[in-house]
Amino acid sequence: MTYAADRLWEEAAYVAYYLHWPLNSILDLEHPVRERVIEEVGRINSRLSD
Repeated sequence: MTYAADRLWEEAAYVAYYLHWPLNSILDLEHPVRERVIEEVGRINSRLSD
C-alpha cells in the first residue's frame, strides 16, 4: 500500500467514525472537500474538548 492509499484510509476512517457516513459516500468526495470536512470535524472536536 502506498502513502496515498494509507492516507485515504485514514481520512475515510476519520469521517466514518465521527459522521457515520458510509465508505462509498466518503470516497465519492473530491479530495479538497474531504480535507475540508476533516478540518471542520477537527475544529468542532477542539471546541468541545475545551
